[in-house]
Amino acid sequence: MADMTTVRRAVLTLPAAPLGPDNPLPALRTLDGAAAVDARATEGLPRDMVRQLGYAPLRTLLPVPVRDGYGRERVPTELDVIVIENDRLRATVLPGLGGRVHSLHHKPTGRELVHRNPVFQPAAFALNGAWFAGGIEWNIGATGHTTLSCSPLHAAVVPAPDGGEMLRLWEWERLRDLPFQVDLWLPEDSDFLHVGVRIRNPHERAVPVYWWSNTAVPEDRRILAPADAAWYHGYERGLRRVPVPVAEDGQDHTYPERGALPADYFYDLPDTRRRWIAAVDETGAGLVQTSTDVLRGRKLFLWGSSRGGRRWQQWLTAPGAPGYAEIQAGLARTQLEHLKLEGGAEFSWLEAYGPVTAAPGAVHGEDWAAARAEVERSLESALPRAAVDATYEAWRAGPADAEPGTVLATGSGWGALEVLAQGHELPGTPFPASTLGAEQKPWLELLRTGVLPPLADGAAPGPSLVAGHWRDMLETAPAEPLTEYHLGLAQWHAGDLAQAVRSWERGLGQQGVRWPLLYCLAVADQDGGHRVRAAERYAEAFDALPAEADAVVTAALGRQALDALLTAGGVARARALRDRLPEPVLARGAFRLLEARLLLAEGRRAEARAVFDAGFEVADLKEGAEVLGEVWSALTDEPLPARYEFRMRP
Repeated sequence: MADMTTVRRAVLTLPAAPLGPDNPLPALRTLDGAAAVDARATEGLPRDMVRQLGYAPLRTLLPVPVRDGYGRERVPTELDVIVIENDRLRATVLPGLGGRVHSLHHKPTGRELVHRNPVFQPAAFALNGAWFAGGIEWNIGATGHTTLSCSPLHAAVVPAPDGGEMLRLWEWERLRDLPFQVDLWLPEDSDFLHVGVRIRNPHERAVPVYWWSNTAVPEDRRILAPADAAWYHGYERGLRRVPVPVAEDGQDHTYPERGALPADYFYDLPDTRRRWIAAVDETGAGLVQTSTDVLRGRKLFLWGSSRGGRRWQQWLTAPGAPGYAEIQAGLARTQLEHLKLEGGAEFSWLEAYGPVTAAPGAVHGEDWAAARAEVERSLESALPRAAVDATYEAWRAGPADAEPGTVLATGSGWGALEVLAQGHELPGTPFPASTLGAEQKPWLELLRTGVLPPLADGAAPGPSLVAGHWRDMLETAPAEPLTEYHLGLAQWHAGDLAQAVRSWERGLGQQGVRWPLLYCLAVADQDGGHRVRAAERYAEAFDALPAEADAVVTAALGRQALDALLTAGGVARARALRDRLPEPVLARGAFRLLEARLLLAEGRRAEARAVFDAGFEVADLKEGAEVLGEVWSALTDEPLPARYEFRMRP
C-alpha cells in the first residue's frame, strides 16, 4: 500500500551568510541591471513583443527596500523548511526564503532532480539585491529575480484536489501591488510535484504582470524544449532570433557548458505545442517541467565558459561545487516583457516537475527533432497533457479558493494593511490583522487618524507606501517634514518628479530630520544630470546625520556620498568624508573599492594598487558590474586577477 502524502515542518542546517539589515535609504531608482533591451534593437521584432517590452518597466523599486546587509562569511545555520512527501518524491521548501524549493528528491532512483546549493550565500541578483542560487524559485513583479527572493511567505496546509494535503504559499507582491499564491502538492503515487499558481488583480485598474518559474539544474546536461528557434539575449542589450540547437557561433547551446559567455535563450514555442522544458544527463535521465498553456515561455540561462561566468558560479555556491544552469517558464515569450492584467481579472495555471527517462542515443543525437520527440514521448507516457489540463481544472474549481488550515509560516503584514485599506476579498489567501507589525504601525495610524506619527530621535523614516490611495492620504495629512518626505516618494513613484522635489524642499523648510530629504534631493539632482550639485547634497545629507544615527544609516549614506563625490571630482571632500567613517565600515569590501578609487583620484597609484593586491570582496557586487575591471584598467595594463573577474561581456 502506498504511503499517504504528508506536509510537515522540519529544519535544514546549511552554511549561511546572514542577510543582515535592509538598506534604510529609499530605493528611488532600480539597481543597475543587465536585463534590458536597447530601443534600437527592437526593429524587426514581433509587434506584440515590442509592445510588451515597452510596457511599464520599473524606474524605481519603491516601496521595496534594497537588501544589501549581507556579507560573505558563512556559519552553520538552521533554516525552517516544509517537506512535502509521498512514496515517490520529497520536496523541501524554504518558506522564509521566497518559498524556494531547495530540493526535489526522486526516491526510486535516489536522484536529486534540481541543483541543490550546499550553501546559502546571498548575492545582488534580485531586483532589490539579496538573492541566492539553486532549486526552484517563483519570480513575480518585474523583469529580474523577485524582491521576495529572501523574504518570508505565508504558508499553510490546504486540501489538495485529490483529497490529500497540499502546501499553500502566498504573499502581497509590493512592486505591482498584487496578491499571489503558489499551491504545491504530490498526488498519491505520483512522480510529479504539482504546482498551481494564481495572480489576482483586486484593483479596478489594469496592472503589469511578470512571472517566471526558475529551476536550477546541473550544467552538465542537455536542455531540450519543443522549439527550432530562440530569442537570444546577451549582455549587450540586444534581442534577436537564433536557430536551435546550433546558433550563429556554431556552438550547440543546448549543452550549457559549451557556451562561451553568459546568455539567455528564450525558446520560441509554437502555439499548438505542449509546453515543456527538460534537462537530461548522458544517460537520458533528468528533470522535466511542463504546464498548462497559459505559461507560454521557456528559457535556458547559461553561465558559459568565460572567466567571468566561472567566477560567478564560484561566488554563488561552495568551493568545488558543480556548476549549474537555469531552465525557466514564464507568462511571456521573454523575461523582458510585462503582460497587462485587467482589473478584477487573474492569471492562473498548473505546472508539474518530475523525472524524465529517455533513450540517450536519441536525446543526445544530432537529429534535434528526434531528440525533442523522444523527451515528449517519455513525458506523455509519464504525465499526459490531458491529465495536466484536467488537474488544473480540478484545482481551480475548488481547492484554489479553499481557506488555509494549519499555519506553517507567516509572511509580512503588508497584505493585511492593504486589505484593511481597500477592503479586498481574497478567498484562499487571507491576510489577517494579526500579521500587522511594527513596520505597518505608522501607516495603520495614518489610515485610522489621517496623521503619521513623528519619528523617534535619530531614527530613520522607515518603509514608505506609494500606491495611489496612500498618496491621497498623505496629501491630506498635516504637512510635517516626515509627511512631506513620504509624499515626495509617492509622487516620485508616480512619475511626478517636479512635485516630488517641491514636497522634499517644503519639508526642508521646517524643523525636523533633514538627512532623508537631502538624500532624496541628491538623487533627483543625479537623475537630472546635475552631478556636482548632487554630490554636494549627498555630502550635506551625511553632515546632517545626528550623532545618534544608526550605523547602518551612516554606512549606506556614506557609501553613496563617496561614490557621488568621486564621480563629480570632489576628491578632497570625499577624503574628508571617508575619514569620518568608522573603521569597521571602512574594512568592508565595498569601501575598500571606494578607497582604491579615491587613492587613484588623488594620484596615489601604488597605494591604490596595494588595495587590490591585499584583496577584498564586494559582497553585493551587481550582476553585470564591470567596475572592478574599470578601476584595475586605470591602474595597470596587466590582466585582471581572476578573483576580480566578474565581467559578463567580451
